[in-house]
Amino acid sequence: METKPKIIPTMAYKDAKKAIQWLCDAFGFEQKVVHDNEAGTVVHAQLTHKGSMIMLNSSNNGSEFSKFIKHPGEIDGFETQSPYIILGDDEIEAHYQKAKARGAKIALELKAEDYGGKNYTCYDLEGHLWSFGSYDPWEND
Repeated sequence: METKPKIIPTMAYKDAKKAIQWLCDAFGFEQKVVHDNEAGTVVHAQLTHKGSMIMLNSSNNGSEFSKFIKHPGEIDGFETQSPYIILGDDEIEAHYQKAKARGAKIALELKAEDYGGKNYTCYDLEGHLWSFGSYDPWEND
């Protein structure tokens, strides 16, 4: 029986609708749920990727939670966390090429790691930092 992850990264975007479309196109996410408020901003969205999920919203949606979140552009492009998405050994190079082709800004080039697998790190269209790799910490200890 497959268990669902109980830790789900959440992110805020200035243009969440555009980000949803880009994340699906560039990184291979699938849109599961999107809830807008009356003003048309995203108050809650869920994107899935091979049984995992991220949640996101518009950074200017007026929610209580949004006052605790800073966009990377508001803190000199830095992040305090970064999702790591596990891909298969047979997928990582094509994923890297597709992300680059769709405009992801590569921070750390695709490379093989001494501890196993290959990975790369990039920025999405609004400057959030993402890491993708074939190293699976659940399979390797």
